[in-house]
Amino acid sequence: EAINVAAKDWGLQCLRYEISEYGDISPPRGVRAAMEMQAEAERKKRAQVLESEGERQSNINIADGRKSAVILASEAARMDQVNRAQGEAEAILARAQATAKGIALVSQSLKENGGVEAASLRIAEQYIQAFSNIAKEGTTMLLPSSAANPANMIAQALTMYKSLVSNSSTGDSHVNNSFELSRSTKHAPPGETEGEIPNPRAVEARDTNHVGEVGFSLQSSKKKE
Repeated sequence: EAINVAAKDWGLQCLRYEISEYGDISPPRGVRAAMEMQAEAERKKRAQVLESEGERQSNINIADGRKSAVILASEAARMDQVNRAQGEAEAILARAQATAKGIALVSQSLKENGGVEAASLRIAEQYIQAFSNIAKEGTTMLLPSSAANPANMIAQALTMYKSLVSNSSTGDSHVNNSFELSRSTKHAPPGETEGEIPNPRAVEARDTNHVGEVGFSLQSSKKKE
């Protein structure tokens, strides 16, 4: 069709055509070699372009994959930290609520009849149990001189508890820096007034004269020089 369009103005019509390798028009050998080299260079150029485009697209895909992996890992780490923080916050809140509820129940129980006696018994049991577990652990502890007598230990624990209960009921705001374990007698020893904190040396001296009674000393049981 292209040949007929070009030959129409000349009154010619092409019915068929044939391309022959050895025709009248034959380029020289040098021209033919140059044309082949040009075609070869064009093919190499296209191959290099295609190869570089493939390598470029491969690097882009690898970079996108690494970027997506880093983003997903950071989001996963953030969600993990958020979940852990929320879990710890909920656990702390649950423990606080449970502790508050337990304290409220204990306070309510102490206000009922027999509540103080029950609490005293519970404290005495825990006191004895704490001393019974000493042999199970390799821990060095300083024990009072009356640790061999369970009765004195129970009396000491009950005396401490009753002292705390009496202090909280009177509403006294003054905080003492030393604890006093009172004797089971109603009257103070001679030479001391009621409500006065005795001298630790005096208490230790009295305890040597009254064996079996509950006492508390702030000094060690070394021999006096």
